[in-house]
Amino acid sequence: MVKNKFQELQLSALGMGGMRLPVVEGDDARIDEARTAEMVAYAMEHGINYYDTAWGYHNGNSEIVMGKVLRAYPRDSYCLASKFPGYDLSNMDKVEEIFEKQLEKCGVDYFDFYLFHNVCEMNIDAYLDEKYGIFDYLCKQKENGRIRHLGFSAHGEYDIMKRFLEAYGKQMEFCQIQLNYVDWTFQDAKGKVELLHEWDIPIWVMEPLRGGKLAKLPDESEEKLKKLRPDEGIPAWAFRFLQAIPGVTVILSGMSNFEQVADNVKTFETNEPLSGEEMDTLLEAAKDLLGKTLPCTACRYCVDHCPQGLDIPSLLKLYNEHCFTGGGFFAPMALQAVPEEKHPTACVGCRSCEAVCPQQIKISEAMADFTAKLKEG
Repeated sequence: MVKNKFQELQLSALGMGGMRLPVVEGDDARIDEARTAEMVAYAMEHGINYYDTAWGYHNGNSEIVMGKVLRAYPRDSYCLASKFPGYDLSNMDKVEEIFEKQLEKCGVDYFDFYLFHNVCEMNIDAYLDEKYGIFDYLCKQKENGRIRHLGFSAHGEYDIMKRFLEAYGKQMEFCQIQLNYVDWTFQDAKGKVELLHEWDIPIWVMEPLRGGKLAKLPDESEEKLKKLRPDEGIPAWAFRFLQAIPGVTVILSGMSNFEQVADNVKTFETNEPLSGEEMDTLLEAAKDLLGKTLPCTACRYCVDHCPQGLDIPSLLKLYNEHCFTGGGFFAPMALQAVPEEKHPTACVGCRSCEAVCPQQIKISEAMADFTAKLKEG
């Protein structure tokens, strides 16, 4: 297992995520504890020493099961990470209550790593609001040894991350972002990586396979990759891409079965970052995957012509994300930070924006489809 140095620790480059554990009869709340224990046993045996869970994973049961399974091993043989659930604004005044409950659920006296969960547009104001005392409380727990290392995860835009860092960056020891070869440009992961480099903050990766979307590619793309690395599996390309990014320390994979654990462990037996040619070929494959997204360049000509004052480029960016992912939480979450009168539902279909769009995007149709997709979700 490839190991990366983090302060005094040697962390496995591959970490096991607790968001997509095997379940019973398709019920996300019913984790299959026996299969999870089998996966963890193999992971431990093959050098994985980083395990990530969170308050809300598997309807709140991930912390319980991961904690129980890991108690079969010496406490100093693994690192356990959990997070404060700021993705739900109703939790903001409950930091002490939740933190104490998390320790209890996991059956531990301390967390090796603890994160502000999902810093984004919707919660940044609350996270920075001193009246909730979240930052002060978590720093106090670190002083008391109940948190060994404090960091944050982020799904928000670059500017949101920058704002959080300007407030708390000096105390942040690591940051977890969504990073893969599609989001390198699609969600400006490249810019976020550069921002973290400016702050000298090590990078933890979530969604390296984009929820499984990058486990298989169109035949033409796979053929091009196979010519460069005949023996490399397609999922491994996503990990090799990350091995080429400076600052990446831990790559979390939400593994759902034993086969995925074994396959990923095999990949991380070696560190084989992509060459320049390989990187270019993979990023071209990413462009092909994104080919059906709307080609908005954020020129903002449309904004001046919208009678509703909608931030059309931002809405189109969320629409592209929602379509590419096939739904999910990201777009609905981001829209929580937008006044309702500025949602896609506010589009009146006047097409004034379309008259000035250099890309000739049918914006009114996109807004109507976005509205329908959000209702379906």
